[in-house]
Amino acid sequence: MEKEVTFKEACSLLIMVLLTIGFSIIGFNLPAHVGILGAIFILVLFMIYKKMTWDDLHEGIISGIKPGLIPIILFILIGSLISIWIASGTIPTIMVYGFSFLHPSFFLGAVFLICGIVGAAVGSSFTTVSTIGIAFIGMGQMMGFSLPLIAGAIVSGAFLGNVVSPLSDTANLAAATANIDIFTHLKNELKTTLPAAVVSLLFFTFMSRSGNGNAHLSEINVLNDVLKESFAITPIMLLPVILLFVCAWKKIPAIPSLLFNIVFSLILLKVYQPGTTISEMGAWIQDGYVAATGNEVIDTLLSRGGIQSMMWSVSLILLALSLGGLLIKTHVIDIILKQMESSLNTPVKLIVATALTAIGVNILIGEQYLSIILPGEAYKGSFKKQNIPLTYLSRTLCDAGSTINPLVPWGVSAVFISSALGVATLEYLPFAVFCYTLPLLSIIFSFFIKTGEKTKGRKI
Repeated sequence: MEKEVTFKEACSLLIMVLLTIGFSIIGFNLPAHVGILGAIFILVLFMIYKKMTWDDLHEGIISGIKPGLIPIILFILIGSLISIWIASGTIPTIMVYGFSFLHPSFFLGAVFLICGIVGAAVGSSFTTVSTIGIAFIGMGQMMGFSLPLIAGAIVSGAFLGNVVSPLSDTANLAAATANIDIFTHLKNELKTTLPAAVVSLLFFTFMSRSGNGNAHLSEINVLNDVLKESFAITPIMLLPVILLFVCAWKKIPAIPSLLFNIVFSLILLKVYQPGTTISEMGAWIQDGYVAATGNEVIDTLLSRGGIQSMMWSVSLILLALSLGGLLIKTHVIDIILKQMESSLNTPVKLIVATALTAIGVNILIGEQYLSIILPGEAYKGSFKKQNIPLTYLSRTLCDAGSTINPLVPWGVSAVFISSALGVATLEYLPFAVFCYTLPLLSIIFSFFIKTGEKTKGRKI
């Protein structure tokens, strides 16, 4: 017979899991894969101790991985898109035109704003990071900015757009979990998002002074010439970007949108570089594009992409989601949430607990969807009992659930960003100001909550 899991056992198990992952990554400087494998082994031993079956183990892993299958396919497609956008000239064209408009004295602030606008338009932080984000990485390095600082501006802007977009999957999920209309949710979301955006913009505007970009203008002109000689630099190469916006406007899902864009970019590539063979295109899709301009800086910046570039990320995500599935299967998460719920007898306590739980699920499981769903379902009843508007629930879930994920080294978002931009999560983390300012403001604003307000709900 399966033994019941107690609250003390659940807490002890969580501490052991966190210590195993933490010591592996920070203490021994091991890859996150190793730490998560160690944590999975601890959970397997615990399941044996509790007399759970091997079928329970397999079911936990499968249920954990299932929510990540679509993101994994997206990773593969985006890896292909990156290499094709470089080979065809789309990313080099964005870089060349960008140098004409973006001055070093405001570069990081502009990156934050532009990524925010693009993210809001397409509703996807992943797409924003992996398209114009790649171009901004190249431009910023040429202007003398540090790679982690540029990545912090890109990530902050991308997740600003993701939070306020009506097309965003996480924004819609937070609204649906709280049974709130998406536009009602977004209206309330702006109360924390706008102050966080202002703080971030001021930070990146100030940090733009660190680039000493004027000293690099002559080098930028040289690199610009190399880009023009080596790639097809033409406004036509911006059509794939426009196609991305059109697909978002037509509400076409991410997978077909990316597939259409890859095919369209391949057609442009063949038109402007007719000598390109099918074998070369296939190699770029599989292994990534390798620039051979003769300029070391550009060759380093524009040698990336491909399906294989995402496999490190995919393997880490599979392990992290497996760990999350086992934590749920052993009822560890449920037991702790239920125990906490009974002591949350004030609005401030409830909102802070919701935010901290969303952050905790991100750290433990590394999956932003579950960081919204699990605390949302656990605390929704308490919000209703205390007559707290459910807009506060949806806002807290979105603020603390979706924006923390890119700061967790084994989180789905962080793994993707690190792979796409070529910078480690812990390196860009201090500069991703928006991602930790937003949940902090959400907690601070909970002290000014007004109970008894009516909100527009809907049945799901």
